[in-house]
Amino acid sequence: MNYLWGGMIVIGVVFGALHGGFGLITDAAVDSAKEAVNLAIAMAGVVAMWTGLIEIAQETGMLSVCTKKLRPLLKFLFPGLPKESRANELIATNFIANIFGLGWAATPAGLEAMQELKLLSGEKTGVASREMCTFLVLNISSLQLIPVNMIAYRSQYGSVNPAVIVGPGIVATLVSTLTAVVLCKVMCAVRDRGQ
Repeated sequence: MNYLWGGMIVIGVVFGALHGGFGLITDAAVDSAKEAVNLAIAMAGVVAMWTGLIEIAQETGMLSVCTKKLRPLLKFLFPGLPKESRANELIATNFIANIFGLGWAATPAGLEAMQELKLLSGEKTGVASREMCTFLVLNISSLQLIPVNMIAYRSQYGSVNPAVIVGPGIVATLVSTLTAVVLCKVMCAVRDRGQ
């Protein structure tokens, strides 16, 4: 990927220099850097607020309550996962953060959940367990009710109604998540039949 991006930058600079647009390239680089800093500062506030709320929910035990409420769903999605496993809470935390569109808050819980699932599988050969595959596919499909990132980006770039994407976002991520669940269940059934 580094070679791809590096190559595109080199080709763009060379093309601009050969066609007399080197000044435009310099202006675009400076403007883009300024815009990136402004966006990073705007997003930092959103990230801090939502990540803080997730931490508060975890410290107050709200995530444990949500994990208990999600237990039937987790049992359906991960039938081989022991009820007392810490992976249940980590997976629930990841799902809840993704539902609120908080990918940056979902990532640490997702990485920890994957480590717990790896420990539970006992695999030493680098083969992902059924639960690991299911978790990865569901995490990627990422059901979102409130796409906080996209609303913040749209707000930063002057959208008149940045939250207008909520409805289409719910439909799109609901379809992707339902497709992921069906795919996981079908693949698990095929794998069971093949053994």
